[in-house]
This record gives sequence, structure tokens and C-alpha cells, in this order.
Amino acid sequence: MASPRPVKVIAVTSGKGGVGKSSVSVNLAAALARSGARVVLMDADLGLANVDVLLGITPRYNLSHVIDGEVTLEEILVEGPEGMHIVPASSGTKRMAELGPAENAGLIRSFSELGHDIDYLIIDTAAGIADSVISFSRAARDVLVVAQDEPSSITDAYALIKVLNRDYQVRRMHVAANMIRDGRQGQSLYEKLLRVTDRYLDVTLNYLGGIPMDDKLRRAVKQQQAVVTAYPGSPAAQAYAELARRVDKLPAPAQAEGHLEFFVERLVQCSVGEVAS
Repeated sequence: MASPRPVKVIAVTSGKGGVGKSSVSVNLAAALARSGARVVLMDADLGLANVDVLLGITPRYNLSHVIDGEVTLEEILVEGPEGMHIVPASSGTKRMAELGPAENAGLIRSFSELGHDIDYLIIDTAAGIADSVISFSRAARDVLVVAQDEPSSITDAYALIKVLNRDYQVRRMHVAANMIRDGRQGQSLYEKLLRVTDRYLDVTLNYLGGIPMDDKLRRAVKQQQAVVTAYPGSPAAQAYAELARRVDKLPAPAQAEGHLEFFVERLVQCSVGEVAS
């Protein structure tokens, strides 16, 4: 019997709110699904969820019901655009926003119970450096930091990268520039971050591209749709398609890294399978 394939797990995060992180998560997931990948999008902003609002869905259950033991993770999955599946969270629930490391770890472990054959898990984390952001980012194989080209966004993005690198030994991260005028502005944002990370941190920072300002994106938000679905020919949708292509080229995990990870059992089985063969 073939071992299950490892899942590419990408935490989409940001140093501050309001930079379009959830929009990037939704549209990256939709672009990957549109290309034929089997994608699950987890709304991991546990107390202030908005993926359901962005996509106009009304789930019956969410992660709070999983935490309370009412349903399983499998039972709360909702189908989204392009055939992807969504793990909804709750909004305005203080208790969920204040989950401790042990409860976050329980959520991470619960993904091993999913029966779906998955290529990608995209995690839309909360902004900042809360426990959940750290837990989910560490448990993902890749971290994508979303930033805009303005001082507070860049400063907070660096602060997040510094915490993940210095305190939790995350040594590789990626950057996506959102709401840019052109490619030069996105490259400039990346280089600003790179100058300080190269000087003060032991981290490899990789630029995955930028998403342009686009009126079609605003229209898609009002229509509660992903822009890659509503306006596939728009500049923003084309940028997300390119972002998805670059994400698809990231190497799949070959083995477990020795700490808590999403789908860690699959990584262990893959490693055992390779040794046996």
C-alpha cells in the first residue's frame, strides 16, 4: 500500500492587521484549486474569523464546536470556490481568541484525522504574534508574510519575522507584497525587509511576488467572491495565478522536523516508506 503523500502546509500571516492577509489566503487557495490542486483553507484567526464573510458562506459548525467536542474536524468542512474546502472559525468569540498552546496543539493534531486526500493546507492566521500565530506558523512547513509598502506594515512584518526566527528557530520565510502599484514597488518592499533580516537575523527570506491594486479585487470583495473566480482575467487574478505557480514550486516536505507539525503522521509514514523501499 502506497504511503500518503506529504501535504504542503503554508501559514499566511502578517505583522499587523489591515494589509489584506485574508484576501491573499483566500485567493491563493482558490488559485491553487483552480490549477487542479486539492486545497483546504483553514481560517485560523480563531476569534475574529472572516474567510466565511469574504466568500459569502454560512457554516453550521466551526472550530469552536471542534474544541468543545461537539463535532469532528471532518464534519465542519465546507466546500468553497474552485472545489477547495474551508475550515471555518468563529467570529467575536473571546474564548477562541485566547486559546492556549495546548489547545492550539490539539487543533494541529486533529488535522491528521482528515480523510481527504490533500495537496495543500493554507492557514490564514491572525495578525501579530499571538500564541495561535506562533503555533500555526511553527507547525507549517512554509510561512508567507504579507506586507504593504508603508512603514508600520514593514516594521511589524520584521517584528514577526524576528520573533519566529530568534525565539522559535524558523529559518525560512517568504514575502508577498500586497496592494502595489507595480513590480518595482513590490521588489523595493522585499529589499527593505531583506536589508534588516540579512543584518540581524539568521533567516532565508524569499520573495514570492506582489499583488497589484485592482478595482476588480474591490468588486470581488463586495460580491463575496475570490477575484480569481469572479474576474479571472484581471491583473489581481493573474498575479494570484503567478503566486500559486511559485508556491507550487516550493519543495514538498520529505520528513518530520522533530516538532509539532500539521499532518506529521504522513511525514513519518513517508519517511518509513522511503526506508523500506
